[in-house]
Amino acid sequence: MAETESKTGEKSPREDRRPAHASGGFYESFHQTDLGQIILGDSLSVLADYTSHSVDLIMTSPPFGLVRKKDYGNVEANEYLEWFKPFAAAFKRVLKKNGSLVIDIGGAWNKGYPTRNLYHFKLLVMLCEEFGFHLAQDFYWWNPSKLPTPAEWVTVRRIRTKDAINTVWWLSPNPWPRACNRRVLQPYSPSMKDLLEKGYKAKKRPSGHDISDKFSINNGAAIPPNLIAIPNTESNSYYLRYCEEKGLKPHPARYPAELPEYFIRMLSDSNDLVVDPFAGSCVTGEVCERLNRKWACIEILRDYCEAALGRFERDIGESAKSRINHDNPANYYRVPRPGILWKNETVDPLPEDGGKTRPNR
Repeated sequence: MAETESKTGEKSPREDRRPAHASGGFYESFHQTDLGQIILGDSLSVLADYTSHSVDLIMTSPPFGLVRKKDYGNVEANEYLEWFKPFAAAFKRVLKKNGSLVIDIGGAWNKGYPTRNLYHFKLLVMLCEEFGFHLAQDFYWWNPSKLPTPAEWVTVRRIRTKDAINTVWWLSPNPWPRACNRRVLQPYSPSMKDLLEKGYKAKKRPSGHDISDKFSINNGAAIPPNLIAIPNTESNSYYLRYCEEKGLKPHPARYPAELPEYFIRMLSDSNDLVVDPFAGSCVTGEVCERLNRKWACIEILRDYCEAALGRFERDIGESAKSRINHDNPANYYRVPRPGILWKNETVDPLPEDGGKTRPNR
């Protein structure tokens, strides 16, 4: 997107406004760096001007199909598929044949019932069956710091467990997207380190798997599972301090930087183009700046673009200096085995109505 010159002769990317092809509106380059830009406008309009098969990775978290309306705009779950269809077509057109589409999307509960809505699973099926995407792998982002919600079903009626994961769909226009898991390896577990130190006798396990002597080779790190543990506990970040100092409203639904970084590392190379069509606070762009990827963050609300400037008005490399120390036990999240507290004792009988009657406090 070309820059224009202001009356003072200085380049002013915010004056670069182009007519939209998809929605009849306009969009503008709100902020630019050497690697990318924040674009204010509707992503359908912006993507309509992209050359076909020009994007390496779409990394995004669209508005969820929630029951309650949010400030950033979201469609109800039962309307979600129709709303998403034009985006799906646009994503398929601009992605390279060996590129990837990564969608972080949370589930929803049916209004007034302790049952789950299936909209995000229906979205996955639609993307594959109607738009020709291939599901490369499904991931699950576990937030260890998640509060026990929804409170009505979890802490009041005690008939459900807390909802602490988002699904992350990794899709591609063909079955062979570019990828390398060596870029997202994790430290060995204590038990694996012990096995490597003491040695391992190759044998067939009770499950029937034949473990060869290659299992005891020290490769330096472990291949991660498709469960990603990242607490979403941002409370005093530079972004939030910037918003407070400027009197700006921060985006209320930010994913932690480690989530897009995981996929940007695994699915793109330096100088590849990464696009986030639902950019929000533009954390995807901040990660791309640090990892030397070209990027475009598209956000439809000006207030969120204004707040996102806080991610780029400092040395991006500073955040890299505080990378997680893998020797610190506090950076590991443990999941207790289900039976730790199980006892052979009599408990209250299950409610015959499944918890439909609200208990008295």
